[in-house]
Amino acid sequence: MKNKRRMKTNDYIIVEKQRGITLIALAITIEILIILALISINALFGKNGLIKGA
Repeated sequence: MKNKRRMKTNDYIIVEKQRGITLIALAITIEILIILALISINALFGKNGLIKGA
């Protein structure tokens, strides 16, 4: 029985680690999308942007 309890505990720890990695990956993805959006806005409305050049 002790082996089964340890196995369940280890499975729980693995699940917790996977959730943490998923949250970190989600945060990094959102940050990258924000950076890309800022670059796109700058390309459109910036000093020599596409909107002013049209």
